[in-house]
Amino acid sequence: MSFWEVTLWLLDGFKISVMIFAVTLLCGAPLGLPIAFCSMSRFKPLRAVSKFFVWIIRGVPLMLQIFIIFYVPGLLFGYQLFADVDKFMFAEFGIEDAGRMLAVMIAFTLNYACYFSEIYRGGIESISKGQYEAGQVLGMTKSQIFFKIVLLQVVKRILPPMSNEIITLIKDTALANCIMVCEIIKQAQELAATKALIWPLFYTGVFYLLFVGVLTILFGYFEKKLSYFRS
Repeated sequence: MSFWEVTLWLLDGFKISVMIFAVTLLCGAPLGLPIAFCSMSRFKPLRAVSKFFVWIIRGVPLMLQIFIIFYVPGLLFGYQLFADVDKFMFAEFGIEDAGRMLAVMIAFTLNYACYFSEIYRGGIESISKGQYEAGQVLGMTKSQIFFKIVLLQVVKRILPPMSNEIITLIKDTALANCIMVCEIIKQAQELAATKALIWPLFYTGVFYLLFVGVLTILFGYFEKKLSYFRS
């Protein structure tokens, strides 16, 4: 295979990686906020349940979570949910591995939502009480104080750790191949197995580096836009 053919082959896999990345970010980032609020709740049972859930998700490797979500429903209930999704989507729309992709996206979304929730919680709790008191003195409601005074300061403070997690996310998409999802690493492994080509496995690093470079530039731009919060 020529260099161009290998590039196109790997690009097909990288599209899957980017899809997992995008769905996880779009679903996990918003989901992390209610989890953070539950972890800060004054209602102790809710706070305890939320913190326990976050502890479990953060304490178990993501690969194992993918295995659990994909295999456990069948082991416990004898119902191969994701296999049935695979068959239905392929029969009706010609889409392969839809069930496997769904399992991966569920695992990634839950995992990263919990990590994001801790970042949100840390950012919100880092704002001094004086900020809230100042808003109350001005006659603002709690929601006005949060959205007009606190929120942008929180965004500024959580942007660096959020950028680290998001950059880690694109690299973690490689874990999807543990249940045979054809992301870029899996595509390179197939070339190694069928064509005896090893160098495409190392070439995949270029795709990740370019994507991470774009993300780094993007987050740098956002940090500059929020630089007016510096003391």
